[in-house]
Amino acid sequence: MSKIEVNTVAPQCGTTLTLGESGDTVTLGTGASQTGFGRTGTVDWETTPKTGDFTGVSGEGYFINTTSGKITMTLPSASAGDIISIQDYNNTFDSYSCTIQAPSGVKINGGTAAGLLTLSTEGQGLTLVYVDGTVGWRSIESTTFSSSSGIPTFITATVSGACNALVTSGDYKTAIFKGPGTFTVCSVGNCAGSTTIEYMVVAGGGGGSFGGGGAGGFRQNYPSPATAGLPVTATGYPVTVGAAGTGIPCATSGSNSVFTGSTTITSAGGGRGGGANSNVGTGAAGGSGGGGGHGPDVGGAGNTPPVSPVPQGNTGGAGTPGPTYYGGGGGGGATAIGTDSTPGSPSNNTGGNGGAGNYWPDAVLGPTAPSYGTSGPVSSTRYFAGGGGGSYKGPAKGIGGSGGGGTAEQSSPAIAATPGTTNTGGGGGGGNGAGKAGGSGIVMIRYKFQ
Repeated sequence: MSKIEVNTVAPQCGTTLTLGESGDTVTLGTGASQTGFGRTGTVDWETTPKTGDFTGVSGEGYFINTTSGKITMTLPSASAGDIISIQDYNNTFDSYSCTIQAPSGVKINGGTAAGLLTLSTEGQGLTLVYVDGTVGWRSIESTTFSSSSGIPTFITATVSGACNALVTSGDYKTAIFKGPGTFTVCSVGNCAGSTTIEYMVVAGGGGGSFGGGGAGGFRQNYPSPATAGLPVTATGYPVTVGAAGTGIPCATSGSNSVFTGSTTITSAGGGRGGGANSNVGTGAAGGSGGGGGHGPDVGGAGNTPPVSPVPQGNTGGAGTPGPTYYGGGGGGGATAIGTDSTPGSPSNNTGGNGGAGNYWPDAVLGPTAPSYGTSGPVSSTRYFAGGGGGSYKGPAKGIGGSGGGGTAEQSSPAIAATPGTTNTGGGGGGGNGAGKAGGSGIVMIRYKFQ
């Protein structure tokens, strides 16, 4: 490499001096400084964020991290044209501010000497140029990028425990819990992306006795925009999935399902069906009530305990008296009451039908939709929380409601009752001494991830 040592380089003629040719790079030696070239109004950014008080250097820009507390930047001694910039590193200036302090006798924006400027707006950035002794450092550019505006950011989350799947459908993910687990929000987005979740919480269905079992409580906030659902923070949220109630010989009600979020969502287990003869004849209250046994006995109340504005379930139907033939009422479902057992001659009495459940569209679950819930009257959907059918000691059994409700026993010809479908919260079908268990519950959490 050749070396030329001179004190002054001047053009041979004219007033224009060119260093290098097109495509060349002209480099200032390491450690060397320049004067007379001026600046272009930009700074060189230091990419290591500042986490404590410091004195700035002209020509540099700083990212200020106030996550742990307030920070003060002292401006340097300056001459006309000096420039310095700062930027909120991670949108925390609203929690802990950044103070800009001028040296003694120096103004900021023409204020008093030893000027002071405090930045306390989330995402704020500022560029200052030193003008003269009259105005001192002058702010020439201010920006604000808030987590609630600007470029969209979205919820990120993970699941653990007995979660069957984290399903992707379009711009949304749905965490599907078939058993206990944890929904962990790793980060929350902004209002331009997503900040809230949608949920469906279905409790365990009640067991069938003579009357059909009531469906587990059904609670949801779908459909809801990604920023108008249930707010979340970056933490883990426990999920409990309710167990099914047992059938004969000792029918029991289902268990609660719970999503412990910013607002805890609890769906009550479905009520057991009413019995016959010496067994308790009245259907039990629950998310949806169990159907009544013969007696006649009334069905259990639904929406117990009550939630509003949308009830979590409905009342079970009533049974009819014997002595030769007698029917059980259908268990209540998420959207309809269980029907009463229909009285009549021994040859045409019928058990009550279970009330219909509620549904989510297939699009929510994407290609895995057929794996969850059951089909129903509305196409391209999956139903949950249908009531169990009531039994009849004859040829006319009660039918389970859409959403996993079990069908009742029929004695002539002999057809056994069926249980509620697993992970639907459906009530168990009733039977003359052979009622079946309900279906276990399910919890789904849906959020926008892109």
